[in-house]
Amino acid sequence: MRGRSDGGKKKPVIVLACIAAVVLVFVYLFFGSSNHGASAIEYGRKLGLGGDDDVTKKDEASSTSDDETNGFTPRSFPVCDDRYSELIPCLDRNLIYQMRLKLDLSLMEHYERHCPPPERRFNCLIPPPPGYKVPIKWPKSRDEVWKVNIPHTHLAHEKSDQNWMVVKGDKINFPGGGTHFHYGADKYIASMANMLNFPNNILNNGGRLRTFLDVGCGVASFGGYLLASDIMTMSLAPNDVHQNQIQFALERGIPAYLGVLGTKRLPYPSRSFELAHCSRCRIDWLQRDGILLLELDRVLRPGGYFAYSSPEAYAQDEEDLRIWREMSALVERMCWTIAAKRNQTVIWQKPMTNDCYQEREPGTQPPLCNSDSDPDAVYGVNMEACISQYSEHDHKTKGSGLAPWPARLTSPPPRLSDFGYSTDMFEKDTETWRHRVDAYWDLLSPAIQSDTVRNIMDMKANMGSFAAALNDKDVWVMNVVPEDGPNTLKLIYDRGLMGAVHSWCEAFSTYPRTYDLLHAWDIISDVKKRGCSAEDLLLEMDRILRPSGFILIRDKQSVVDLVKKYLKALHWEAVETKAASDSDHDSDVILIVQKKLWLTSESLRDLE
Repeated sequence: MRGRSDGGKKKPVIVLACIAAVVLVFVYLFFGSSNHGASAIEYGRKLGLGGDDDVTKKDEASSTSDDETNGFTPRSFPVCDDRYSELIPCLDRNLIYQMRLKLDLSLMEHYERHCPPPERRFNCLIPPPPGYKVPIKWPKSRDEVWKVNIPHTHLAHEKSDQNWMVVKGDKINFPGGGTHFHYGADKYIASMANMLNFPNNILNNGGRLRTFLDVGCGVASFGGYLLASDIMTMSLAPNDVHQNQIQFALERGIPAYLGVLGTKRLPYPSRSFELAHCSRCRIDWLQRDGILLLELDRVLRPGGYFAYSSPEAYAQDEEDLRIWREMSALVERMCWTIAAKRNQTVIWQKPMTNDCYQEREPGTQPPLCNSDSDPDAVYGVNMEACISQYSEHDHKTKGSGLAPWPARLTSPPPRLSDFGYSTDMFEKDTETWRHRVDAYWDLLSPAIQSDTVRNIMDMKANMGSFAAALNDKDVWVMNVVPEDGPNTLKLIYDRGLMGAVHSWCEAFSTYPRTYDLLHAWDIISDVKKRGCSAEDLLLEMDRILRPSGFILIRDKQSVVDLVKKYLKALHWEAVETKAASDSDHDSDVILIVQKKLWLTSESLRDLE
């Protein structure tokens, strides 16, 4: 009797507990997912954003069918909270705090790459900001961008007297000013060319100067205005107090990269740039025995220039004079000479040969690097406070031996022999990729116009022939060379192109939504071979790709099949699938996908 009575009392409790559990699960699924942006996602023209209107039903149907057949069910990815709309996983200040990393702030270590371990990665889709619009097309984008795409206007107020940027209605305008060139980068550039006595005041000097490095670039107006002179500039700046400066540069369609002169080498091989530029970049060039200036020396070509516009070059107060004297003494010991000095700018020039280095007095500082030090080893490698001598070839030829631009693009680079590559191999590679790019554009032609894409990334660039084949289009290419393969990036720079060394087991140093097109040639297969996550790579590709942007995947059939299974989860749609008839591997397939333009219901509420 007592037992039945107790059971009768427990039954309502159990029923109530079950009902409560169901309600909690429902609340979590509905409201919890909504808080993370995973509630209803609206696409394309339904939002008046200019993207695609409908979900591609046939891709979803085929994906579901394949999943059932192969017993593989890809999980759906939640959408990250809106506060992560500008997340850069390996440059995340919050991660540094959470992991309690002990970093030396005076050495800028907090601006260097610190990637999250697998258990701390954000396995979710990065949402665009509320009201996001398809970016303004190049060349108009050089001078204006949508404010809603990068809703940060503090630089416009902070640098209002220097004409960095100006807010005008729903746009941000870029008058072309900078910290040292308030009245326009174009006039400043012409002045530098005049200082060096270059013909017609054009800084490319008849095509002899092609690749530049702008350190502490601001919003990259210097690099943006150099494009008219056929000069490619790697605009470099950290994610520092001038937050979003590199994001603005990329939104404008100007080549740029998030990086800092700290403790690690820049991700560029030796002898990559004809000119390095610092306009009031606020860098202490004398620290640590001149190690930062020596890093510039490493990446400058024989006879390369360092243009320095700063109070130290002209001011007469005691502190600036002291810095000028010490800096002058340092560069003299580095064998640099003054090529020109006028008003507030000095331009130093690096020697053409090793003669000056070999004639220095014994014990002169900074020392020459050891013979076993590889100046081209860069990924995660510490800087060295030493001078990298030239190769025997460069010393004998008194320079890099490069043809002027544009002949440089298709001329066999002198450093081919470093890899055992022949001229025939180079020419065949160039021709092969010319045909492949033509085929890509034929497949893309129904979906793109001449101005649809501007910022392109080749995720496995090899010798840069993919980028070379795009030279007749109004685009620029970030050529990425994987750090675990041959470091062919120096061949790419020798062709007058640019890029960076990177490991695709980690996130790239860029903001979300910065590239219009990604070229993924065998890179997913390579990542899987290394034991890294293909799923993480797909999420990273989605992060850096702009809404309505394209991915060209050229890989094995099994990889293409895998990617197709993730289309729905990533909100991508297949544009075209085709066997690669000219492939080195019979099983290679080309898959072209497009990222849909969507906003979360949370961001729509904010917009309203």
